[in-house]
Amino acid sequence: MKLFITGIGTDVGKTIASTIVVEALEADYWKPIQAGDLDNSDTQKVKSKVKSQKGKFHPNGYALNTPASPHYAAAIDGIVIDLKKIIEPKTENHLVIEGAGGVLVPLNDTDCVIDLIQKDYKVIVVSRHYLGSINHTLLTFEALKSKKITVAGIIFSGDENNPTEEIILKKTGAKCIGRIENEPYFDQNVISYYADLFKENLLQL
Repeated sequence: MKLFITGIGTDVGKTIASTIVVEALEADYWKPIQAGDLDNSDTQKVKSKVKSQKGKFHPNGYALNTPASPHYAAAIDGIVIDLKKIIEPKTENHLVIEGAGGVLVPLNDTDCVIDLIQKDYKVIVVSRHYLGSINHTLLTFEALKSKKITVAGIIFSGDENNPTEEIILKKTGAKCIGRIENEPYFDQNVISYYADLFKENLLQL
């Protein structure tokens, strides 16, 4: 199973969600495009928080120096992101693929993050509760739908908000994998706790 983790925007909890999914499925992890924080990349963050030793952590397709939109970070590095040069790692294990920002974040003048999603990927959307998050979540679903991409499931991030979650699930028909609370910290034990909670729903995708 190949799971593509995307979010409704930046800083909504994609990396924590990806870590939980990696732990739950003892999966491989791959971040095709990393922009900035190369000394403490998302790959390093995920690796440091999983207990499972089964999965492999594959190198980025592009590792850009500036924490900015990938198209701009690439321009600063004097390159242009070419989707043909982003080669999916071969593995017999489950593979978790983490996007960058939201689905319409530009990679170059023509392609966006959504164009990284292949036909055999199962998409998980991470939605964090804040004023405006319903709109951003529904727009994300519409963008994916426009490309004929079906969302396999949604993970909510933040304190419980039943009215928000109910209307999103009603309007999208998405399967809720679970909710990640506003924890004071995320270490291996907290990640393992959520992995156990989410595992059955993930295996049913």
